[in-house]
Amino acid sequence: MKIQTETVDLTTPTGVMRTYIYRPQDAGIYPAILYYSEIFQQTAPIARSAAIMAGHGFVVLVPEVFHELNPIGTVMDYDDKGKDKGNQDKFTKALEAHDSDTQTMIDWLQEQTFCTGQVGAMGVCIGGHLAFRAALNPAIKAASCLYATDIHSNTLPSEAGNDSLTRCSDIKGELLMIWGKQDPHVPDEGRALIQQTLQTQGVHFSWHEFNAAHAFMRDEGLDRYDPELALQVYAMSVDLFRRQLKQ
Repeated sequence: MKIQTETVDLTTPTGVMRTYIYRPQDAGIYPAILYYSEIFQQTAPIARSAAIMAGHGFVVLVPEVFHELNPIGTVMDYDDKGKDKGNQDKFTKALEAHDSDTQTMIDWLQEQTFCTGQVGAMGVCIGGHLAFRAALNPAIKAASCLYATDIHSNTLPSEAGNDSLTRCSDIKGELLMIWGKQDPHVPDEGRALIQQTLQTQGVHFSWHEFNAAHAFMRDEGLDRYDPELALQVYAMSVDLFRRQLKQ
């Protein structure tokens, strides 16, 4: 399916958020996916990943996740400087501000004639956490969370008792949880804590651990990228959204 791209600047409670839209060229009404990036914002690998998902019949929105902290259009490089700035932003922006970003995108989608109003979430790294976080919103019917950081450690700023794992019982949609066993950012005990908590709280989820490193989906940096596994995860994500976002 051929796609088209555009940008929209959405007004959130914490400022203007540049959001990149990927959607099918063919006229029609499609379900939507909120796609949350790594700490580097919309890099070329994130743009390609969003395009892949859009090509399967979805309207995909990629927000600039740290829009309050950077000029519009900022992309951090995959180097130490970019990593340091992205991590600084990650530990500065409160989860409550991400919540309002999510609601702003949902509200915008409800007004678009090319969207069915059915919305899911997907993300990688901190974006995996933000997809998990988005699923706290009852409008999110499914979330594909890829090697989500900082859920187990509760290291992102939030109000007391409002961290993502504590609130996971609010998730009513289906989660797809994807992990790399060789990911140092989410060790064995961290993954075990998340899995046990989801089970205890009765969340609807599937759980998959692969022999892979952190960021194995990223098609830059061949020391981590696993193309075969990436295709498998894309297929799993498409299946999740087609099942849960059908009108």
